Amino acid sequence: MERTGVWLIGARGSISLVTVAGHAALAAGLAPPAGLVTERPAFAGAGLAPLDALVFGGHDVRAVDVRAEAARVLAECGVPGLAAQVADALDTYAAAVRPGVARGGGGVIEALADDACGARTDAEAVDQVRADLDAFKAAHGLARLVVVNLASTEPPFPPHPTWADLAALRTAMEGEASVLPPSALYAFAAFEGADAYVNFTPSVGSRVPALADLAVARGAVHAGADGKTGETLVKSVLAELFARRNLPVLSWFGQNILGNEDGRVLEHPENKATKVRSKDHLLGKILGYAPETKVGIDYVGSLGEWKIAWDHVHFAGFLGGRMTLQFTWNGCDSILAAPLVLDLARLADWALRRGERGVLAALAPFFKDPMGTDEQRLVAQDEALLAWLGA
Repeated sequence: MERTGVWLIGARGSISLVTVAGHAALAAGLAPPAGLVTERPAFAGAGLAPLDALVFGGHDVRAVDVRAEAARVLAECGVPGLAAQVADALDTYAAAVRPGVARGGGGVIEALADDACGARTDAEAVDQVRADLDAFKAAHGLARLVVVNLASTEPPFPPHPTWADLAALRTAMEGEASVLPPSALYAFAAFEGADAYVNFTPSVGSRVPALADLAVARGAVHAGADGKTGETLVKSVLAELFARRNLPVLSWFGQNILGNEDGRVLEHPENKATKVRSKDHLLGKILGYAPETKVGIDYVGSLGEWKIAWDHVHFAGFLGGRMTLQFTWNGCDSILAAPLVLDLARLADWALRRGERGVLAALAPFFKDPMGTDEQRLVAQDEALLAWLGA
């Protein structure tokens, strides 16, 4: 059986650990595949890689004991005891995690780094990452590799003048100044080896014209951005309801409170700005107009791995009557995100096997800010995904 590597950026973070532990639980028959889109009946004949063909490794800048952290995260997510049941898989994974890239990630992310590679230039960082990927592929005899970015959200990174030209970008990356943020450095490294790259964060990632050119030239595929797991998932369905019933939305306010390391990073205004833009832009595309909107994100440490979102929708009806809809989403983000990581790895692997190149627009239903399409309606996105698989 061919095996596919899944390389997780932010490898010691909550989503990565739940992904690896959850995969081991599925392989051992300890849990049903709830939450995996690709385990729906409609995907049965698509020829996706079986789950037990996936092998995990990753990069991280934080030095954390994988087994102990997984036990803590899973217990907070309501699955106590699972880490002990899949301890061997966690230990194997821990041995495959390498020091990550922090340069260019901004003050908050660089302050977290206690296990980062000491690259002096962007080019050197890409070379080190690429060497780790090649070593992982060789050690496990992997047919293909999918790199998934699950790291903390980066602050906005100003586009560099060389981003539009691959040759000029390579030259600029030889200097000591940061030309690309970490998310894009990982994408660069993945594409150099014709590997897939999936950006589950709102960070820049592969949204650099020169990197898009590199992906096509090397025969790599990429997708993103910002995994759609909770509040925004609900918004993408409810907004279409208002549009189809011709009920004008006057305002849409959303307040998010969350704990864990991601919440701590998003407490900083620069990092929060990247996330807010990703969460807030889809309403106008679905409704066809821009209502008054506001998105709040606040860190509440006591929530741990949980995230709570409260939304208030003010809308107009017949004869100008005004009404409201409110909903509360209370979810464990890692439990929601982890199965999607497995889905995306299988789908990106499938695209590589088919010889596709460039952006995988069909993976839009998994993202808040999908690349390659302006379609934001969840049902339409899902139908396009199934049509792509059928083709």
